[in-house]
Order: sequence, then C-alpha cells, then structure tokens
Amino acid sequence: MSNSFPKQNLPLRVVLNRVGEATLNQYGAVQRALDCPESAFRFWNEVVADDPCHEPEKEHLVAVFLNTKLRLIGYHVVSVGSLNEAVAHPREIFRAAILAGAYAIVLMHNHPSGDPAPSQADHRMTKRIAEAAEIIGIQLSDHVVVGTPETGRQPYFSFREAGVL
Repeated sequence: MSNSFPKQNLPLRVVLNRVGEATLNQYGAVQRALDCPESAFRFWNEVVADDPCHEPEKEHLVAVFLNTKLRLIGYHVVSVGSLNEAVAHPREIFRAAILAGAYAIVLMHNHPSGDPAPSQADHRMTKRIAEAAEIIGIQLSDHVVVGTPETGRQPYFSFREAGVL
C-alpha cells in the first residue's frame, strides 16, 4: 500500500496572502493610525487614488483593514463600479478582512461627481455592513465617502462623524 496520494484525489491547496499589503512607497501611510476621517482621506489620496489602476471617473469601494491599534495591515479594492454606483455584498468585504486578520475596517468609496454627500444607497449599505460587522466581530470603524476638495466644503463625509455609526 502506497503512502502517496494519487494526483486526482489531492485536496485543494489554499494559499493565503495579505491583501493590499503596503509597498515601500506607501510605508509612510502604514505608520499612521487610521483613527479619524482625516487620516482615512489622506490614505485614500496617498495610496488608493495614487494607484495606477485607479479610475477616478468610476466609484471604487475599498475596505481598509486595521489592527487593534487602528494601524493599517492591508486594504482591498472590493468593487469598481460605474459613474455613480459601486455594489458589494458584505461577504466580499469581510472575506478579505477575515483573511487579513483585521480587528477593524474602514469602508471607503469615492463619488466621481466630487460631492461627498452620501446617497440613500450609501446609507443602506452602511447599515447592512454595520450589522454584518457586529455579527462577525470585526469593528466597522467608519465609512468615509470621498469627494474632491473645494473651497468652503469638506472633501469627505464620515458616517462616524455624522453619528450614523
């Protein structure tokens, strides 16, 4: 009797890699805590928007993974949508968060129009993600909607600052 497995009966090998691990160029962003919407907005501009694959004319939904000190351990572009919508199910967000060993996440997406005011769909998604986060045991630290800087207007909307989370 042979101790080796026949090739057709081998179990599926699963390899786990960190999702969105920072490059050396992004190392400065990794050293700061993402504990407020301003730091999340800076992260978006320095890392997400600076990525060569970023398409500013489309909505991008990004989950940023944090450790217990709220420092970046990774991020994942969950969805690239259209001009006015990026759709994602909680499982897409939390699958990567669980694999990364995240304590908390910051959900972020941009509004190509430049207006960071959240839509009703943004409110519904935030509520759904918050409910899933509570069940899973990963803290939803914030959901930040990124717009464009204009004089007299804040360039982002924070669900945490608005008291929704």
